[in-house]
Amino acid sequence: MTGFLHINRAVAAGVAVLGIALAGALPGVASAAGQTPAVAAAQVATARVTSSAYVPAKRTLEYGMHGSDVKALQQRLAQLAYYPGAADGQFGSGTLAAVWAFQEVQGLSADGVVGSRTEHALVSPRAPQSRYPRGGALRVEVNLGLRVLLLYRNNKLALVSHVSSGGGYYYCSDGSCSYAITPTGHFTTTRFMPGWVTVPLGQMYNPVFFIGTAYAIHGDTDVPLQPVSHGCVRVPMDIAAFFHTLVKSPGTPVYIYN
Repeated sequence: MTGFLHINRAVAAGVAVLGIALAGALPGVASAAGQTPAVAAAQVATARVTSSAYVPAKRTLEYGMHGSDVKALQQRLAQLAYYPGAADGQFGSGTLAAVWAFQEVQGLSADGVVGSRTEHALVSPRAPQSRYPRGGALRVEVNLGLRVLLLYRNNKLALVSHVSSGGGYYYCSDGSCSYAITPTGHFTTTRFMPGWVTVPLGQMYNPVFFIGTAYAIHGDTDVPLQPVSHGCVRVPMDIAAFFHTLVKSPGTPVYIYN
């Protein structure tokens, strides 16, 4: 029961930070502040509209740092739909992955360091471009070239996540060999399986499958800057905690392209 509550709180916190209403997907689940996800989402959505302009930090920000300027960075990333984890002022792995995703979309060097160029982009950001604007009001787009996942709900951008996809290496398993390549094309979600799921090639956290039970969008403790998976689309663990609540399984279109 403790683990279940922990996961639900992570889900509530994630959708609240991003300002996403779940429309009853988690009835009765409360955020850390005691609100239901829908109430917390409405408050954050209002805050997005009324928040003042982002003020760049007076120092270069990077992994391991902490302070009010890091918290301001986290809040700004969340305003732009990049989920950095809790806005706690700690530049941890979740914030690092969010910075990578932001830099990738802005056409900057994805080094995870928030210097003058990244700060300038945070003030005047470039919106991610949808490849399939008519691909469904609810859809997932994975841009392998930029290493980002875009989630649209009601045709509005709801989430941008860094991803690590197929690493391109040659591997063998159960007597057969293949290259680690993430397939491109138009797919749909087929199934969600909660928690850690063991498959022949390892483990997946909260996988949302898009090709049978072979390829999935899933969480992993290792989601580096470069593609390293066997072919699945890895997302950071904190995003995997709530990603499945934002899509329908089965039936959500998934577009994967270079």
